[in-house]
Amino acid sequence: MSELARVPDFGPAVIEADDPRYESMLRGANHRFVAKPDRVCVVTTTEQVVRVVGEAVAGGLRVTVRSGGHGYEGFTAAEGGVLLDMSEMATVYFDADRAAFAIEPGATLGHVYRVLFKGWNVTIPGGECTEVGVGGHFAGGGYGPLSRRLGAVVDYLVAVEVVVVDADGTARAVVATNEPDDPHRDLWWAHTGGGGGNFGVVTRYWVRAPGATSTDPAELLPKAPSRWRIGYCMWPWAEMTEESFTTLLRNVGTWFEENSAPGSRHAQHSASFYASHRSGGALLVQAMVDDDVPDAAALLDEYFDAVSEGVGVAGTRTQSVKPWLFFAAYPNWGDPGTPDVRRAKLKAAYLRKGYTDPQLAAVWEHLTREGSEHNQFILIGYGGQVNTVAPDATATAQRDSVLKAAFMSVWGDEADDHDRIGRLREFYRDVYAETGGVPVPGERSDGSYINYPDIDLADPEWNTSGVPWSTLYYKDNYPRLQQVKAKYDPRDVFHHGLSVELP
Repeated sequence: MSELARVPDFGPAVIEADDPRYESMLRGANHRFVAKPDRVCVVTTTEQVVRVVGEAVAGGLRVTVRSGGHGYEGFTAAEGGVLLDMSEMATVYFDADRAAFAIEPGATLGHVYRVLFKGWNVTIPGGECTEVGVGGHFAGGGYGPLSRRLGAVVDYLVAVEVVVVDADGTARAVVATNEPDDPHRDLWWAHTGGGGGNFGVVTRYWVRAPGATSTDPAELLPKAPSRWRIGYCMWPWAEMTEESFTTLLRNVGTWFEENSAPGSRHAQHSASFYASHRSGGALLVQAMVDDDVPDAAALLDEYFDAVSEGVGVAGTRTQSVKPWLFFAAYPNWGDPGTPDVRRAKLKAAYLRKGYTDPQLAAVWEHLTREGSEHNQFILIGYGGQVNTVAPDATATAQRDSVLKAAFMSVWGDEADDHDRIGRLREFYRDVYAETGGVPVPGERSDGSYINYPDIDLADPEWNTSGVPWSTLYYKDNYPRLQQVKAKYDPRDVFHHGLSVELP
């Protein structure tokens, strides 16, 4: 991409409280949190970020950073200071000098998929929520429907450009790569799962497939699917007994334990389980696969056969095939809620094995409990190629899990906050009652996922395990992340409710 083509259209745009644009700049996707900064600075180049951050630090102002605005906690909703809006840094291009694709942090996943597909017929194994910005998604160890087959997004990250602040308050841009002799290699490593908002402001990522050496950009990332097969099996909630429900959920856990080996037939496709409250009408098992995979339809049917065994209630199956880009980049795909129903709380866990009988009983109890109509419970397929990487090779430490669990509630009225959040907290606590209310790493659980941040993990009222939140998210990688923090953010300029602490 030529330098001429990258000349910014504007910026930094400085929007203060008396500006008519100000109110429109304060909310991300989760309307529970509303920022009240002294000013919002919309930036379009790395140089602008350096200048804005430097001026904020010199003025004693806090800096918070937002790219896509899809955080589940209020980490970018600070009072006062400067909110750095990265959403207009959204360029995706091939960088011949680095033989990699450069992606700016404000690019949404849908935009990334569109550009990579239209330009080179390639893709990355990112998430399926198309409006999520890559700024936080990549740094926290993003994953998606192709990850069982292709690995995590961070396994493709070869370099990152970060604006950091030195001990004397000087802001500067650093490019950190995965090259063994790079003096900034630890800063690259920290962005392979260390979470967003911890070390500096990401202004660019570079991605390339592991081991790729071609001079042809179309061979430097995985080929994109041309068609995407989606299958569903649905059961009527009203006909499910506790025995049939727990049989179904136990089958799902067992299937993932047995079918998540890297390179295995069923690691070629994603699969998931979704349950709303019993009042929601239906239970759903889903599976998706590149339709060019041999026996694609049969693979999904085998999965549905396995999870249906012994349930005793007939499920209804469908499969359909859509063009890849229709699925991968369809506007707002994957986002919960509507413009008016945008208050959300999410709690997450990694699973090494399916749930135990007491845990299954707790799931049943909460999804059939009166007054818990807004709770949702999701199991998302993981493992496969993700688990070929050592836990310390990237900052993403969970490398032998087979599922991610998400406990979620979405609502619209602020008056319902206390009830909705309280019921979801109780649900999660009861499922993990045997380990202090949280998924302590062990035989069955493996902590939680920082891209689904949950401030409750740092609250002794809800985490009685004695295991700190930092271990639940980062396990043995946390001390190294702290050392990176000390080196690149010694003044703790970049911090939030679950940020990496200085050692």
